[in-house]
Order: sequence, then structure tokens, then C-alpha cells
Amino acid sequence: MIETVFSLEHDFHILIVDDGSPDGTAELVKTAQQKYPDSLFILERPGKQGLGTAYIAGFRWGLSRHYQYIFEMDADFSHNPKDLLRLYQACHKGGADVAVGSRYVRGGRLENWPFDRIVLSYGASLYVRIVTFMPVKDPTAGFVCYRREVLETIDLDKIRFAGYAFQIEMKFASRSLGFRIKEVPITFTDRLEGISKMSKNIVKEAVLGVLQMRFRSFFNTYACAEAS
Repeated sequence: MIETVFSLEHDFHILIVDDGSPDGTAELVKTAQQKYPDSLFILERPGKQGLGTAYIAGFRWGLSRHYQYIFEMDADFSHNPKDLLRLYQACHKGGADVAVGSRYVRGGRLENWPFDRIVLSYGASLYVRIVTFMPVKDPTAGFVCYRREVLETIDLDKIRFAGYAFQIEMKFASRSLGFRIKEVPITFTDRLEGISKMSKNIVKEAVLGVLQMRFRSFFNTYACAEAS
């Protein structure tokens, strides 16, 4: 993944957030940093703290270093690194504040997925759209580009969910604050490396989390508080 991203035409930097992986990820990254000392970074955290907190840590890291566009993506090649360029263009020139690599807009596809997972994924997306009224056809997508202004405006301390509901909540918060979300069609391929972390608890969090998200939106905003 590191070599593939750095072979792209645009000048990307990579941050890997590692929550004490037992597979030697941190050591491999540190070895690769010798080749890419100015563009490859690692943020090590103790224990398993959840997908959402890892992304938020990465967002804060990027904001503190003044990046204008911050991406999130899976590192198992289910997201094609070449699509980083298309997400970037959607925000840089296409008027989007948030660009989502979408499986369910025209031109988007799924490859090598079993039928039951397709039904679960599409059903979850439909459920989210019904409850939240978000006009996003792939709200659970995890391949996203954010303009800096979006992540600066969202109070990241108010993002409650650490599992897959995190992806939904970030899009919900972005839209609630008036940012424009644009879906970019991608081909999502079943992971080439690694093992899925999907579990019943993750599904439960997502189902109940959407209802909680919608209910809280009547009383609270995701905006950062401003000091007078």
C-alpha cells in the first residue's frame, strides 16, 4: 500500500495509526520510513481503542500539520489507491467539501462479495438514509476525502461512535453543518489482505447508533463552540 500510494502522480503523504498491532506493522512502517522520511509517518497508540478514535487521532494529527485535504481509507486494497486522485479532484476542483468513494451511485460496483454481505451492506445504507434523511447513497463508506475546513468545524469530541457507525456519524455531522458531500463511484473489492473485523456488536452499534444520532440532532449541534 505504501509503495502504491507513493507511485501516484500527486504528492501524497501517509499516516498509519497503529493500535499495538501484534503483526509487526509498526516495525515495517519504521523500516519504510528510512526510504520515505518526509512523507511516511506513524502514530502508535496503546491497545485497541477503536476505528473511530484512530481516525480522529489521524484527523487531529493532520490538522496540526496544516494539511488542506485529509483522506481516510482501508489499507487492505479493498479501496483502490488510484481513486485517491479522483476524491482529491472532487474536493479540489469539483466543489465538494467531503468526497465519498461510493459503491452505490451510478458507476460504483462491488467485486467478490457474497450475496448476504451485499444485502446487509445495501440494507444498512437504505436504513441510514431513511432515518437520517441524508442524500448519501453509501453512508457507511470508509473511503473519504475531507477538506480541512470540515474537520476544523466539526467538534470531534462530539463524535460518539468508535465502530462502523463512526463513518455514518462523520457524514451526518458534515451535512448537519452545511457542508457539501459528493459521491464518487468506485469499485470496492473484497479485501485482498487481512481479516474482516465485522461482528454482531458492530452491527448493533450501527443500528442503534443511527437512531441515537438522529435523536441527538434535535437538541445539539456538531459545531465547535466559539469563545467570545
